[in-house]
Amino acid sequence: MARKRKKMKIRLIHMVICFLVIYITLIFWNQRKLMDNLEARKQIILAEIDELENDIDELNEEIQSSDTLQFVEKVARDDLGMVKPREIIYIDKNKKKNPFFTIRKKQN
Repeated sequence: MARKRKKMKIRLIHMVICFLVIYITLIFWNQRKLMDNLEARKQIILAEIDELENDIDELNEEIQSSDTLQFVEKVARDDLGMVKPREIIYIDKNKKKNPFFTIRKKQN
């Protein structure tokens, strides 16, 4: 009878140890998965930060050059659709229509 109890205690201890090992393994595996996900998100955010810093640098350069005549001419040509006197504009009808010209046509 005493032997049987000893065997049951040993089996119970083995089962508890096995359960703890499995539980700890699952916890570590889950934490590793979470760490990998966080690392991937970190890389994406760092890439976005680099892109935004580049945009900021470009905008700062544009602000610094905004006082020049070339900048004013660029804005007038690109954004406002203005042209120099006696300048001829060729429009390719096969290309996507320029929204500026469609707006101007609607206004007339």
